[in-house]
Amino acid sequence: MELIQSFSVDHTRIIPGIFVSRVDTVSGGKVTTYDIRLKKPNREPVIDVAAMHSLEHLIATFLRNDPDWKDEVIYWGPMGCLTGFYLILKGERAPAGIYDLLLRAFKAVDDAQEVPGAAPVNCGHYLMHNLGMAKWYAAEFAAYLEANADNPAIFEYPRAQRLVTDDGQQFYDS
Repeated sequence: MELIQSFSVDHTRIIPGIFVSRVDTVSGGKVTTYDIRLKKPNREPVIDVAAMHSLEHLIATFLRNDPDWKDEVIYWGPMGCLTGFYLILKGERAPAGIYDLLLRAFKAVDDAQEVPGAAPVNCGHYLMHNLGMAKWYAAEFAAYLEANADNPAIFEYPRAQRLVTDDGQQFYDS
């Protein structure tokens, strides 16, 4: 069985950033899945579960209410590894093309007085939220994005390198 595309990325070298995970053609055009990575996989502590849940609600609400982007948003949700989020948008844009949107979204978390949709009728686990920690993670990521705006590495996945010899033997980096 072949590895799926997201597993072909070298997770030992990923840094926080905004990356294209995949581009798919669907009826009506293309959709792009972005990896919004807040933490270095396997090297930093993951995002607190309750804070991750709150960030999911806060950023999804921001994105789906942004007048310029709301019709482009298909999905915003957490990665199972708790190191970031997936964002699926209509169309095909380079990661730098959504930098301003994401910076505004993460900065907007600081203004939140409550987590939208954190009620039993709206949420499957409404008690599992942590607005204070969500604000902390959002501020940390926004500051990181600002400090690294000119660093192309925050927009390009580190791919696993595979050396192939003339006789077809493959070697893999570690």
